[in-house]
Parts: sequence; structure tokens; C-alpha cells
Amino acid sequence: MKNRLTLFISLGMVLGVLAGWMGHHAADPKAVADRYAILTDVFLRLIKMIIGPLVISTLVSGLAGMSGGRDIGRIGLRSFAWFVGASLISLALGLVLANDLQPGAGLHLVAGAATHDTGLNTAGLNVHDVVTHIVPTSLLDAMARNDILQIVVFSMFFGLALNALKGAPAIDAVIRLVDGIVPVMLRLTGYVMRFAPLGVFGALASAVTIKGLDILVSYGRLLSTFYLGLAALWAVLVAVGYVFLGKRIGALLRAVREPALIAFSTASSEAAFPRLAQRLESFGIDKKVVGFTLPLGYAFNLDGSMMYQSFAAIFIAQAFGIDMPISQQVAMLFVLMISSKGMASVPRGSVVVVAAIAPMFQLPMEGVALVLAIDQLLDMGRTMTNVIGNSIATAVVAQLEPWHAAVGDATPLSTAVPQAAGR
Repeated sequence: MKNRLTLFISLGMVLGVLAGWMGHHAADPKAVADRYAILTDVFLRLIKMIIGPLVISTLVSGLAGMSGGRDIGRIGLRSFAWFVGASLISLALGLVLANDLQPGAGLHLVAGAATHDTGLNTAGLNVHDVVTHIVPTSLLDAMARNDILQIVVFSMFFGLALNALKGAPAIDAVIRLVDGIVPVMLRLTGYVMRFAPLGVFGALASAVTIKGLDILVSYGRLLSTFYLGLAALWAVLVAVGYVFLGKRIGALLRAVREPALIAFSTASSEAAFPRLAQRLESFGIDKKVVGFTLPLGYAFNLDGSMMYQSFAAIFIAQAFGIDMPISQQVAMLFVLMISSKGMASVPRGSVVVVAAIAPMFQLPMEGVALVLAIDQLLDMGRTMTNVIGNSIATAVVAQLEPWHAAVGDATPLSTAVPQAAGR
């Protein structure tokens, strides 16, 4: 079966919820959840094992293979123009929907006098540290921490250097070596992805065992309105994608459903990255565009996270009866826009950003703890949206290239992908 992996992932999600429901009624749910979590931890470790070499090889190969600085500058400019536009739309849509749907209205919570400890580290969220964090002090250190942003920066410099010097026999040999690593990493990715259904099962089983199904009811209003907002964001992204891709936007969404499911069930963008790169190339997007645009998108284009940040901030204000005039909301939008860039590698980065800007707009930290209680469920939706947003962004950037065939009509490029991984 062509879609066997998708079927197994979906089956893993269903079985994970059932196993978690049974585990929640066990004598020691924490011990049961810890055993389920082993499966997810192993899968995520396998993903982290390949993420650094995969990003470096694909990005360097893409940059080195471009015809010159003009191609690189054009693709880079279009990518960042999309990223900024999509971020602003996501933030603004989150503000509009949160104000319209009023998910926090009626809670009438009261902020305590003491600062509530959320357990989130926001100390490093300032202009100096955010900017300097972009540049790695050591490639090995960045790879050890799987800091995608720093890996991207090194790969861009290395790829640009190879592109500028290509033509010399020694340099061309290095380029051929990097090009040869790419299919090896894709093959390795195929092997790792065979563990995805187990990782998905473990993630959901562990979460439901601890939280139980009641949490869906307790936070039903926030969850339902947030996912309604994500659906609206999907509609906007798909509509804009349709302008550039036409009816092929449907084929693109079908092509990336496996990595989207992986992102949703594990709440991990890293877990979806290897398979997403494969699927985009198999869809017909040139590997140079995938290798350049997708890693940048993972660092700068987080549509679901953008919506979550503005949505969560307004929810907290409503829950505690804090009036935020529209001028203050617009100011908060731009603060979120700037402060969130480069936070993709920070654990619970979206929540960290909300916690960091909360004092600036007189929002109580108790509100951050309130949304943190169900952040796993919110994270699943926003992570899946990040994957979809980056897929559409990469396809549109590729479609705008004058030398690129119509996206979705080309012959699959990733011939090195193992057959089993595509089923």
C-alpha cells in the first residue's frame, strides 16, 4: 500500500489514546506514562541524530548548486518576504479571532499578589541575547543541541563559500561529496521514519495517561476556539497558495500529510522535518529550493506558533478581566513578531515568548500557567500548522523561480528515498 505509513501513524494515534485512557485508570498512572514515553523518547532521539547532518547537507548542497549570487539573493528575498507576511497574518488573525470568540471571557480569574512560577526560562529573551544567539560559536555545539537556527547560519556561509569558489577541481570534489551525502541522509531518514508509528503511539498514550480525557472537557472552550482559529489560518494559507499553485495545492497537502500527522501527534517540528523534506522533493520541488527555503522556514516561519502567541495573550487578558485597547494589541503584535524569531529551538518556545512579554503588557503570570496546563494539546495543532505553512511557502517560492518546472507536475526528484518509507 502506497499510504501504509500514514495508515500506521493514524492507527498509532488511535491506539495511543485508547492505551492512555486505560493507563489513566491504573494504580500508578505516572509509572505507566513513563513506560509509554520510552517509545517517544527513542523516536525523537533518532530524529535528533539525523537532523543536523540532514540540514547541513541539504542546505549546503542547495546553495552550492545554484547558478550564482543572483539566484540565492532572489530566493532568499522571496522566502523572507513570505515569512514576514505570513507571520503578520497569523498574529493578526489570532488577535481578531481571540477578540471575536472571547475564549477567556466569563472565567473572572483574579491575579495573586505573588508572581506565579511557570517554570519557564525567559531570562534570555532580550534583544542582545536573541541577536547574538543566531551566530554559533561552534558548529559542534550547535549540532549537539540541535539548534536549527545556528546550523542554518553556518550552512549558509559554508554553502555560499562553495558556490563562490566552484569550478576549481578541489572545490568541485567537496560539492560532489556534499551532494553524495544528501541521498544517504534521505535513505537514513527512511529507516528512522519506520519508527514513527511507535513514537506517535507513545506520545499520545503518555499524555492521556497523565492528563486523562477530562482535560479536553475542562479546557474545551480554549481548545475549540484555538483550533477553529487554526482552521481559519489554514484556509488563508491554502487560499494564498492556490493563487500561485492552482489546483496543485490539493496535491501538495496530500503529499505532506504524513509529516503533518507526525508533527501533530508528537508536537515536534523536528520529528517532521526529515520526512517533510523528502515529500516536498518527491512532489517535484527542486532540491535546491527545498534545501534552502525549508530550513529557513523552520527558523523564521512558524505560522501556528505566531497565531498561538497572540491568541494566548488575549485569552489571558480576558480570563483576568484586563482591558487591552486596540492600540496596545497592535503594539503587542509587533513585539511578538520581533521577539519570536529565532525561538524555534527553545523548549516550549511559543509559551516562553508569551511569558516574556506578559509583564510588558501587565498580564499576570498565573495566566501563562493556565495555558501551560494544556500546552501539549495546543502545541500539537500549532506544530502541525507550522509544517503546513512551511510546505506551502517552499512550494510557492519554487513556483516563482523562472527555471523551475510547474510544482507538482515534475518527476519526483528524491529517487534515493527507500520504497518502504514512501508507503
